[in-house]
Amino acid sequence: MPGFVRLREAYDFVIVGGGHAGLQAGLKAALLQYTAVVVDRGPKYSRSYYAPRMANIPGFAEPVSGHELLDRQLAALKPHEERVSYVSPARAVAARRTDGGFEVDFEWLGATRTVRGRALLLAHGVVDRIPSVGGKIDPIFPWANQGIVMFCVLCDGHELPGQTVAVIGSDAFAARLALELLHFRPKSVEILTHGEPFLATAAPEERADLERELAEHGVRWVEPAMTAFHGIREKRFGVAFADGSRREFDRGFSGLGWYDRHQELPRQLGAAIDAEGYVATDEDSRVLAADGSGPIPGLYCAGDLRSGWNQIPEAWATAERAVIDAYARYL
Repeated sequence: MPGFVRLREAYDFVIVGGGHAGLQAGLKAALLQYTAVVVDRGPKYSRSYYAPRMANIPGFAEPVSGHELLDRQLAALKPHEERVSYVSPARAVAARRTDGGFEVDFEWLGATRTVRGRALLLAHGVVDRIPSVGGKIDPIFPWANQGIVMFCVLCDGHELPGQTVAVIGSDAFAARLALELLHFRPKSVEILTHGEPFLATAAPEERADLERELAEHGVRWVEPAMTAFHGIREKRFGVAFADGSRREFDRGFSGLGWYDRHQELPRQLGAAIDAEGYVATDEDSRVLAADGSGPIPGLYCAGDLRSGWNQIPEAWATAERAVIDAYARYL
């Protein structure tokens, strides 16, 4: 939806984030005859933007790329631009509750602007921690962009049967991920700790349990730091290590967790954050208050930022529930 956007003074919905959840929320709002503004940093900030193939998308017999899916969602929103303003590239920097709903400040066209809405949907997602070499994350991009290095068990685990797999990470999360991947019957799984001591942050009892279980399943860990990658032409994940050794795998898997859970805006609005760092909501995507008083009226959260499974169909479903709840209960 290129071109200059003429902002309204106020909307029924302010939607922060233009990934799969935010775009679906904008479309649903328009279909229910509401106005909405989608404040989006840009498609390239969506977690799925660089995903080359996703096989779990309803309505697609063949795998579809994240880029294509976002393009299709934007195209579906375009006929409704009388009601829905898509503002991009724009970055939300602050949010607050008001007597009439909410205000959101965002940076756009070199200035900070403010938009008001009766309801606010937070859908600006989370950010994966990317494996780095020499302090840079760029070296691994070619392997990630071709789906040779993966980030989502539920999205990509089905591709692992019979494959040799390297899990990148050094903590309990990486160890549990390696064990979880065994469900998909890979040929082998190894853990690359990238120069970090394995399970150094785990409690002694947890470390002993994990090491025992990994040993029982033949999962080894390799501690030298990674210095370079190779094998892209052969669609292999080759790794060179600081000790001069080299190893090759069919697939790599990041076990590094999240770099940023984007908690700033939810905390400004008084949202509860669960033990894993996600925004706590009820089943209708209503954000729960940190003070335990229940849902915050008019405040919703959908997609990866919300507590729940990180999946695109789930993002769509939580966005739908948020807008429908606002229609039925709040607006």
